[in-house]
Amino acid sequence: MQIIDWIVVALYLGTIVALGFWLQRRASGGIEAYFLGDRDLPWWALGASGMASNTDIAGTMGITALVYALGTQGFFIELRGGIVLVMAFFAIFMGKWMRRSQAMTLAEWMELRFGTGAAGRWARAIAAVANLVVSIWILSFFATGGGKFFGLLLGIDDRLAAMLTIVLAGLYTAVSGFYGVIWTDVFQGVLIFVAILYVCAIAMQTVVLPESFMVSVPAADGQFVEITNTLSDWSRLWPAAELDLPGQYSAFNFLGVTVGFYFLKTVLEGMSGVGGYISQRYFAARSDREVGLLSAFWILLLSFRWPLVTAFAVLGIHHGLTRGAIADPELVLPTVLDAYIPVGIKGLLVACFVAAAMSTFDSIINSSAAFWVRDLYQGFINPQATERQLIWHSRISSLVIMALGLAFSFSAVNVNDIWGWLTFAMGSGLFVPLLLRWYWWRFNGFGFAIGMATGAVSAIALRLSDVTLPEYANFLLPSGLSLLGCLIGTYLTPATDTAVLENFYRVTRPFGFWGSVGETLPRGVRAKIAAENQRDAIAVCLAVPWQLVLFLSGMMAMMQQWDSFGLLVLVWLLLSIGLYFTWYRHLSKEVRVSDPKTAAPASEPSA
Repeated sequence: MQIIDWIVVALYLGTIVALGFWLQRRASGGIEAYFLGDRDLPWWALGASGMASNTDIAGTMGITALVYALGTQGFFIELRGGIVLVMAFFAIFMGKWMRRSQAMTLAEWMELRFGTGAAGRWARAIAAVANLVVSIWILSFFATGGGKFFGLLLGIDDRLAAMLTIVLAGLYTAVSGFYGVIWTDVFQGVLIFVAILYVCAIAMQTVVLPESFMVSVPAADGQFVEITNTLSDWSRLWPAAELDLPGQYSAFNFLGVTVGFYFLKTVLEGMSGVGGYISQRYFAARSDREVGLLSAFWILLLSFRWPLVTAFAVLGIHHGLTRGAIADPELVLPTVLDAYIPVGIKGLLVACFVAAAMSTFDSIINSSAAFWVRDLYQGFINPQATERQLIWHSRISSLVIMALGLAFSFSAVNVNDIWGWLTFAMGSGLFVPLLLRWYWWRFNGFGFAIGMATGAVSAIALRLSDVTLPEYANFLLPSGLSLLGCLIGTYLTPATDTAVLENFYRVTRPFGFWGSVGETLPRGVRAKIAAENQRDAIAVCLAVPWQLVLFLSGMMAMMQQWDSFGLLVLVWLLLSIGLYFTWYRHLSKEVRVSDPKTAAPASEPSA
C-alpha cells in the first residue's frame, strides 16, 4: 500500500461513516424505522443490500481457497452454506410466508405461530437468545477472516485490522439503523461490483491455465503440502465420487457422499427459513410481489461472486507458476491483490473489500440488536418502554454485540474451522425446530423452546469440548438431540390453541401437515391456497438448479471452458422459462394483513 492507496481507503471510510450519520434522523422515528426502515424501502435496494451482505471477506477468502485447491469441486463443497442456496426457497415461498406475519424478528414471529401464552412466550425468548448467540459467533467468523485479509494486505496486526473495520461498521450502524444498513450497502455494493469487474478482467487478460499445475493445501499438522491438479479435473462440471487429498482437506475425500449430505442439509435449512439478517429484509418488504423481485435480484447479483472467486483462484495458480506457490490457500486473495494490482487501483480495490466486510458486519449487528430490543427488553423486561428508550437500547445493544463478536474472534485462527462449526454443529442444532414450526400443526411452543435449547447447548458443548468429530457427526448429534427435545416438549404439553393455529394458517397459508386447521376457510379460498402451494412446490424444484447453474456459468467463463459455459447457459434459459410460468407470472401484489396476530388477511390470496 502506497500513500495514494491509503488516501483512497480513507476517503471511502469517511464517506460511508458520513452517510450513516446523515441517515440518523430517519432511523430515530421508532424501532419500526430503526430495524425495518418503516417497511417502505424499495425492493431493489433490499436485494442489492442482501448481495453486499452476503459478499463478505471471510467467506470470500474461504471459498477462494477451496476453488484454488479443488476448482469446481470446491463450489460443490460450498453447498454447506457458501452458495446461499437457501435463497431459492426464500424466493419461491419462504420469503412471502415470513412477510405475511408482519413481525419484526424471527423470535416475535413465534407468538403468531404459538400464541401469546406461556408456550409462545417461551418459544420467543429461546429463539431470541439462540439467534443472539449465533449472530455473535457469525460476527466473530467474519471478523477473523477480515482481520486475516486486511492484516496481511495492510501490513498490520490481524486483530487491529479486524477491530478497525468492525468498529467503524458498528459506529454507523448504531447511529443509522436499518436505513443506514440498506443505503450504505447499496453504495458498497457498487464498489464491490467495481472490484468484481476489474479482477475478472485482470484474470482473463493474464492467465491461460496449463493442463497440469501445482496448488497448496493445509496439512494436518498446521503445515502445507503441494498437490498436482489437471485442468480437466479442476474445471469438471460434476464432482468426482472420491478424492485423494491430504491433511485438513482429506475430510472431503468421499466427495460424492459429502456433497449429497451438504445438499440435503441445505434443502432442509431452506425449507425451515433459517437466516437472521436474510429474514430481516423479508420482514421489511412491502408486498409478496416485491419479495419475489428482491429475491431474484439478490440471486442475480450474488452470482457475480463466483466469477470473482474463480478469478482470484486462477490468479493464485498463475502466481504459483510464475512467482512461487502460495502456501496457505486462505491467503490467495490478499496475495493476489498485492501481486497483480497496481498502485492507486490497489487502494480502490481494498476499499471495495472493506465495503464487503462492513456490509456484512452492519447487517449482522442491526438484525441481532433487534432480538435484544424487540424480543427481550420490550417483550419481557420493560413492555411499557417509550420509543426513546427503545432507540437508546437499540444503539447501545448494537455496540455491545459488535464488541462481543470482536472479542470472540481473538481466539480463532482458521476461517474454515469456524465456518464448519457454524454451518454444521450450531446450524444443525437449530434447524429442526425451525423446520417443524411450518409444516406440523401439533408442534407447539414448548416443543420449539426445548428443541432449540437442546440443539444450541449440544452444539456449544461440542465446540467447548475440543473433541474432533467428522462433519456428519457434527450434524447428526445436535440435530438428533434437538429433534428429541422437540418431540418430548410437544407431546408432554398441550397442543396449541385451535384459534391460534387457524389464524396462523389464514395469514401465512403454508403447505404441510395441517389436518383440519384450514377447513374453516371458504372452499374457494382453500382451492386458491392449494393451487398456490402446488405451483410453489414445482417452482422450487426449478429454482434450486436455476441458481446452481447460474453460479456455475460464471465460473466456467473465468476458467475459459466455453463448451461447458454454453451448455450451462442453455440449461439456465430453459429453467428460466419454466420459472416464468410457474412462479413469476403468479407473483401476488398482496401488501399486508390488517393485524396478523388477530385477524384474517385483508384480501384473499390472488392467483
